[in-house]
Amino acid sequence: MSEQSSRHYDIVVIGAGMAGASVAYELAADYRVAVLEMEGHPGYHTTGRSAAVFSETYGPAPIRALTSQSRAFYENPPEIFGREPLLSPRGALFIARKDQGESLDELSENLSGQPGVRPVGSDEIQRLSPLLHPGYAERGLLEEDARDIDVNALHQGYLRGFKKRDGDVVVNAEVMSLVQDGGQWKFSSRSGEFSAPVMINAAGAWADEIAMKAGVNTVGLVPKRRTAMIVRAPDGENPDAWPVTVDVDEQFYMKPDAGRLLISPADETPSAPCDAQPEEMDIAICIDRIQQAFALDVRRVENSWAGLRSFVEDHAPVCGFDPQADGFFWLAGQGGYGIQSAPGLSQLAARLVAGKPMPDGLEARGFKLSDVSPDRFRR
Repeated sequence: MSEQSSRHYDIVVIGAGMAGASVAYELAADYRVAVLEMEGHPGYHTTGRSAAVFSETYGPAPIRALTSQSRAFYENPPEIFGREPLLSPRGALFIARKDQGESLDELSENLSGQPGVRPVGSDEIQRLSPLLHPGYAERGLLEEDARDIDVNALHQGYLRGFKKRDGDVVVNAEVMSLVQDGGQWKFSSRSGEFSAPVMINAAGAWADEIAMKAGVNTVGLVPKRRTAMIVRAPDGENPDAWPVTVDVDEQFYMKPDAGRLLISPADETPSAPCDAQPEEMDIAICIDRIQQAFALDVRRVENSWAGLRSFVEDHAPVCGFDPQADGFFWLAGQGGYGIQSAPGLSQLAARLVAGKPMPDGLEARGFKLSDVSPDRFRR
């Protein structure tokens, strides 16, 4: 790789999904940043297939803290994110059959003291989610403050803001080789050669593959396929005001979607990094679970898709410089929580890249940097 042909930056981010776009936006205020995206447009894989809900009760403790930290951004985003709100009312209803009482008790204990969460009985459950078979759910929890997220507006806002700060997004730029030489990370991609002293690995399901190309130890990332589909609501029913209804053991969920219903078996099937596609068996399992719980006769699936949610063993994200590779920064393992926590996590990552302390307020939410640091895999 010749110095004459290489484009040099302060920071190169690999991946233009939500993680890469958001951290690039934050850093471009102070640094010259490029984002390398292997597909023809950003967000092709997980970001573009997310049915995200903003829920401060969803996920492990570090994610819940980062999500709460993100609320201020969501409620008052910069002008470049547009005039329409990024969040809209939804609510989340976690339901339990009689035989799932222990699971609901465990969830209730985990969320004890969380504002906006309250227990609900069978009558209120039926009123909130009227398609449920009468008597199916004995009790539940309602998170009244859960919100729908306009994922596209959020992602495109980050990309617009990044470009306005003179950041470069390079598409069709799959990284073919990656080496560190003389304090610089040097990238050979399908769209040219690049170099920077700092690289951010925001490659989603491919993050461990990027680490291997760089000669860096992996973190045990496991991509898991999640299937979803759109079906019609019953004639005469308008589901727009219903909450997302979630089985307490995450065997399924149902979410209103522009007058229709988005349903999922909440599957987590381990997968190699790929362009995930729905499988007929998962579609059939989803329909069976949904019809057991709801008075919904699914005769036709209007649209179906799958995406990959990537986890490490403890389900917390990986955010920080690798202790064994100078200038190699991890931003991976967000699992199914990457959209709702994106503002908080990207602000944290940007400050860590710059060598600054955590953002104000995060520690007060019980967040510990050690819970997301890649150091936890190197001990």
